[in-house]
Amino acid sequence: MKQASAGVSAARSNLDWLADVLVSIEEGKAVRQELPSGGRLHIDRALPFLCVHVSDDDRALVAREITQANASYLIAQDRATAAAIVEAVGALLERRFGAFMVIEMGELASDELLTDKAPFLPPFTIEVTAGKDASIRAAARAFIAAFEAIQVKFRTPRVEIRYWSEERRAAGEALDIPFPLMRVRFAPVYRQQESDKIYPELRERLIAALFDAGLRAFAAFASATGSLATSTHRALGRKAFIDAVVRTDRCIDEVASTFDFLLAVTPINAQAAWTEFTASGCGRAPRFLYRPLTLEVEAAKRKLFSIPFEHLEDPVLYQLYREKQQELDLQLSMLSARETAKFIEFGRALYGPVEATLLRAAGEVLARTDKSGTEAGGSASSVRVCADCYFVERRAREMIAEYARRCSDFEARVEVRDDLPSGLLVSGRRLLIARSTLMPVDRVEAILSHEIGVHLLTYFNGSAQGLRLFRSGLAGYEGMQEGLAVFAEFLSGGMTGERLRLIAARVIACAAMLDGAALPEAHRLLVHEHGLPETDAFNVVLRVYRGGGLVKDAIYLRGLLQLLDHLADGGVLEPFWMGKIAASHFGVMQELSARGLLGGPAVRPMFLDHPQAPARLARARTGMSPLDLLDN
Repeated sequence: MKQASAGVSAARSNLDWLADVLVSIEEGKAVRQELPSGGRLHIDRALPFLCVHVSDDDRALVAREITQANASYLIAQDRATAAAIVEAVGALLERRFGAFMVIEMGELASDELLTDKAPFLPPFTIEVTAGKDASIRAAARAFIAAFEAIQVKFRTPRVEIRYWSEERRAAGEALDIPFPLMRVRFAPVYRQQESDKIYPELRERLIAALFDAGLRAFAAFASATGSLATSTHRALGRKAFIDAVVRTDRCIDEVASTFDFLLAVTPINAQAAWTEFTASGCGRAPRFLYRPLTLEVEAAKRKLFSIPFEHLEDPVLYQLYREKQQELDLQLSMLSARETAKFIEFGRALYGPVEATLLRAAGEVLARTDKSGTEAGGSASSVRVCADCYFVERRAREMIAEYARRCSDFEARVEVRDDLPSGLLVSGRRLLIARSTLMPVDRVEAILSHEIGVHLLTYFNGSAQGLRLFRSGLAGYEGMQEGLAVFAEFLSGGMTGERLRLIAARVIACAAMLDGAALPEAHRLLVHEHGLPETDAFNVVLRVYRGGGLVKDAIYLRGLLQLLDHLADGGVLEPFWMGKIAASHFGVMQELSARGLLGGPAVRPMFLDHPQAPARLARARTGMSPLDLLDN
């Protein structure tokens, strides 16, 4: 032990930068210090723990990446240097928190149970070694319980727990530090034993599982020692974006900003197409015309897949950007296949099929409302006064001005255009209004709540989060985004049977299109079997058959059903206003918020201020079906 301590002292004498690091930690500043001999000390905030990896080569890839995923970590080339740094940093943090622990992460030399030609996949070894004091044993138990509960695809863990004796620590089996220590060693199951090639999927799963287990161990230690109170173990993750994350975010956004997917697949000749369609007796599909593509798809894909993700040091953000990369790839593939049979299949991969449950829900809406848009047995409203595009534009500018008064960064633009089908569309920070737009006056507030109160609001709130990803949208965000927007129409008191029928009709038309029906067949189905007016039915099939067949419009009702289930299960809406996210990202947003990486919404939707909104929201929490939205 004396010999080891001497080595630590000698190593510390060469760390002239360490004093400045300790001052920074004391002052609450973040530390990211490259070690002269190789490695790094990273502390984005003071915490009562440190994750350490000691290695002088690059073979232990996963152990290194797990270590780097933590808010506080040290990577060092040798044990003496590591021990010297840990002893200095640990002493400071122990004084602050009253306790301090270390997890040393490493890999076993080989995966002895598996060869590339093995006929089955046996368990793989994880060795956990810890000291005998109660706090570190609690951390070890939490680590083991967490990891054993996680399914690491293809292999199952076999955990071996050991406890150090003073003799074993004195013999140099552990870092020479005066703090509770837990050492983790795992078999490199992510690597082919004979060829040394990497299994990428297994590597990612292993990193995520061991990182999570490590956080649970730190949380258990903090709880046992009373050194830190946490709402969840995930709150112990990073609270600051490193430069590599910002660079990746900008690169992804640069690709996403080179095209507007919906504008690229939306016909510019809607009125002429309707005239052509009626001239054929609604028996022949009209020709749709589109804007010329302004990007070279192959070049955009090359740029997209040249973006590096390996330096993000955060498994959660790594997964979010990988998902976004895959979504952009599918969108680019769809653009390259515009007006071909492949367009439909790429769209099915991006938006999913029309599930049987979704189709039944749409059928129920259409069956229980009549062609006037009222529920069967109800009475239709009197003739309604209509608003043109200029009325909608004026009211939109007033609503945007009020949002801008509440949040100075809310700088949206309104454009009235001739190259859009009747209605409204949000593109980035722009609200686009078709000049042919005509709608009942009592629907204007609801549709602006949909477009401005959800689509534009989440764009600007996402922009305020520091990463552009949250304004352009996490992968798969559109379903929940449209569900929220439809629900906004209800909260603002503007949901009608006619509107609900259109949303259900889109699902019916998408299902027919995916089953091989041509546009005239889908149009006849909506008119003759479901009672839609011919013009309304054409607007639906135009949306569904644009680009060659776009299944996107099924997501409105799907997203609404997901949202109603979420509310009935006790879910809240607040994280959805923070940016454009999918239902599957709700937990991710809560975690990033708990870490301090994300702030609350810069501005809340104005439709929540509607006098009846609280009561309507309370009703939704008791359980509602789409048809219940008609009872305003």
